[in-house]
Amino acid sequence: MDAFEEAGPEALVRGIVLPDPVPSHPLLEGKAEIGRGEYSIVFDKGDGERVYKVVSSPADYFLLTADDRPQGRHFPIVHVDHGVIGRAQSGYLFHLLEMEKLYPLAPQSSSAALALRLAALYWEACRQWSRLGADMGRIALHQIATGPTEFQGSMHEALRALDEFVEGYQVLPDLLHADNLMMRKDGTLVFSDPVFIA
Repeated sequence: MDAFEEAGPEALVRGIVLPDPVPSHPLLEGKAEIGRGEYSIVFDKGDGERVYKVVSSPADYFLLTADDRPQGRHFPIVHVDHGVIGRAQSGYLFHLLEMEKLYPLAPQSSSAALALRLAALYWEACRQWSRLGADMGRIALHQIATGPTEFQGSMHEALRALDEFVEGYQVLPDLLHADNLMMRKDGTLVFSDPVFIA
């Protein structure tokens, strides 16, 4: 058993957050920052329904705006792409998006149970393919999306769409980090940030 297999799923959960200051833009003035990830900053729009999300990762930007992006019940709704508003320290462009407000998974909810089950299956598949290094995540997702699965209906369709996006854009899936799976007010599980660039 190698170090990856021994570590458990928490080994892949990155605690890195975007170090950049908030880019200057009229839409962000006076808005409260409510979240920050490795490649994004989220601001409360103030209407209870939408947020402003500043994304720097091309993977996130394509996932949220590309014409061939995965869409449907389990993917975020983007209302407006406000364009480029600067450049991150990483060298990537900052894009400002106006999108639906999502919420952390409520403990003991059916969405949380579904997310935990998905993360556990993904982790087990990653362990199976760990010797393939960076490709293990892609292969693990493909195995869950296309093989025999306990996920049915819209969730199975979402996994297949995410698998196709990951392959088409050559990005890596991340279904282990807590903030990458969120929910709507009605409890629907949403893939909020399921991809990254290696």
